[in-house]
Amino acid sequence: MKVSVDKIRNFAVAGHTSSGKTTLCDLMLFKAKAVERLGSVDHMTSVSDYTPDEQEKLSSIYATALNCAWNNHHFFFLDTPGYGEFIGETIAAIHSSDAVLLVVDGVTGLEVGTSKAWTLARERNLPRMFFINRLDRELSDFNRVLEQIQEAYGKTICIPITVPLGREKDLSKVVNVISGKDIPDDIAADVALYREKLMDAIAEADEELMVRYLEGQQFSDEEILKGLNKAISRGTLVPVFAGSSIKDIGVTELIDAIANLFPNPLAAGEKEMKDDKKLALKEDGPGMALVFKSIIDPFIGHLNFYRVYSGKFIAESEMFNRSSREKERYGSLMIVNGKIQTPITEALPGFIVAVAKLKSTKISNTISTVSGDMLFEPIPFPNPVMSYAVTAVKAGEEEKIMAGLIKIADSDPTIKLERNDETHEQLLRGMGDQHIHQVVKKLKNNNKIEVHLSSPKIPYRETITSKGEGQHRHKKQSGGHGQFAEVFLRVSPNPAGFEFVNDVFGGSIPKNYIPAVEKGVREAMVKGPLAGCHVENMTVAVYDGKDHDVDSSEMAFKIASRAAFKKAMQLAKPILLEPIQKVKIMVPSKYMGDITGDLNHRRGHILGINIEEGMEVVNAEVPLAEMARYASELRSLTQGCGSFEMEFSRYNQVPSIVAKQIIENYNKTVTEEEE
Repeated sequence: MKVSVDKIRNFAVAGHTSSGKTTLCDLMLFKAKAVERLGSVDHMTSVSDYTPDEQEKLSSIYATALNCAWNNHHFFFLDTPGYGEFIGETIAAIHSSDAVLLVVDGVTGLEVGTSKAWTLARERNLPRMFFINRLDRELSDFNRVLEQIQEAYGKTICIPITVPLGREKDLSKVVNVISGKDIPDDIAADVALYREKLMDAIAEADEELMVRYLEGQQFSDEEILKGLNKAISRGTLVPVFAGSSIKDIGVTELIDAIANLFPNPLAAGEKEMKDDKKLALKEDGPGMALVFKSIIDPFIGHLNFYRVYSGKFIAESEMFNRSSREKERYGSLMIVNGKIQTPITEALPGFIVAVAKLKSTKISNTISTVSGDMLFEPIPFPNPVMSYAVTAVKAGEEEKIMAGLIKIADSDPTIKLERNDETHEQLLRGMGDQHIHQVVKKLKNNNKIEVHLSSPKIPYRETITSKGEGQHRHKKQSGGHGQFAEVFLRVSPNPAGFEFVNDVFGGSIPKNYIPAVEKGVREAMVKGPLAGCHVENMTVAVYDGKDHDVDSSEMAFKIASRAAFKKAMQLAKPILLEPIQKVKIMVPSKYMGDITGDLNHRRGHILGINIEEGMEVVNAEVPLAEMARYASELRSLTQGCGSFEMEFSRYNQVPSIVAKQIIENYNKTVTEEEE
């Protein structure tokens, strides 16, 4: 495949779910003659949504690599999922792109998926464009959605380049604001205003043009194009396009704009790397690429996708994984359209390439044609927000389950598999219930293994609020040597953590048994007396005791210490502590009342409400116990338009009414186990 690097365009297509991103991508491929038949999401023939899971859901789950030629240019682009639980795919795609096309539904307007994508693009200083799609639908309104976009991101930044003629079913075509041709009288004033704002943005991007603009001179077409490119690259202009991907209205104008206005892969000159290093972007020299995606292909096995930033990769060669410091031998290089794979002989800057059967290469790895220390910044995947305890349906399959889940997690960094040492549960963590169930389904289909998911236990803690003392004598005689030890303990609160103190005087407990006393205390702290939870934040002092010349032993002192500790703690006003999460919730303003009311029911404490990227943002602190199913409940409250992030904040005392129920449930469980 012969293509000039300055004609390559690399971009991500992003936005909220059901805004028509995939339909647009399918149409772009068809119009560019990259495919013979127009794909359809509804008919399950989409080039992009080609996996059985996506066809069943009729929605994107994965970021799909696509490519096509258009007017001497070549596009490499990624169709991303808009549903919040699959945000990891979108993050990886935008992280690996030169620009972002944001698709907005002409009916529903600005939604949380759009705001997320905008934020990701803005944080990376990527050029952006908006496409207000589905303007042929009932209740669609270009002006209303444009106003939402401008209110959120700037009236002097987000400016239309095309505007629609006709509304809803009468949508007929779009007209170009810059050319000013065929403009009906009823929108002439709006078009003139948009053109003036565009000229302002063009002039501000170039000092020479600004001088001429202030002198009242007109710009040539070439100067306008140059000015648009500068303004878009700097982020001072985000052009807005109108149309309908279903009716193929305004799409040709959009594709032309992508070719003319998005930057080529070398335009930035250099790329920020890890440890404040900079990579010079050039066509020749060593190949440098970032691995951003990994899948298990049913036919050829493990498939890694990487984005070439500089230099050239040749098929049937060696590459160096700089992250793992290992050499990899590979065969074919492939560019793809969904599941359609096309071998190529070389990959240039801007290419999105698939390579099979790399042994040690994972997502976020830096690969190169030469060894070296310069690395790309790792992709910043978010922390999971939902957990399930996972167990085998069939006995003896635990190791198979772990191996299968680890393999899946390698291709999805938003999935985490970890063991909770406090609750002794194996936890499968992800971005929501649908995300986790998708993983379980994949495990069943790929590995023929079924698992059981259950709500994880909350890792409560126990501590004390006052001082207490406890004493226990352990004495046992059963022929031969007996067992004897007596221990006196004193406990007191210690916010700094745990401290063991030896306050024994006069040798009432020999020094060689003091470590056994401490071991006994630490063992007792693993399972507290209230609800069997880990005990923390206290000072424990041993101050007296007795031993026996023959019958005392380390084991006897450990047993006596455990019992003495429990007695002391029960007299020190013990309390339960629960994990508190810091939660950030993003929703459209119309759902704010439902969200704040729901948080109050969850014992949440609202810290503040503000607006970010056009969305209402609630910052709150909520007990982890109240957040177990929040991903699905938020989806229900907001009709899929909300998203949230959370991270551990601290431990707080459990309210007495709630603590009473937790302790009763624990005692009931212990009784049942004993019976």
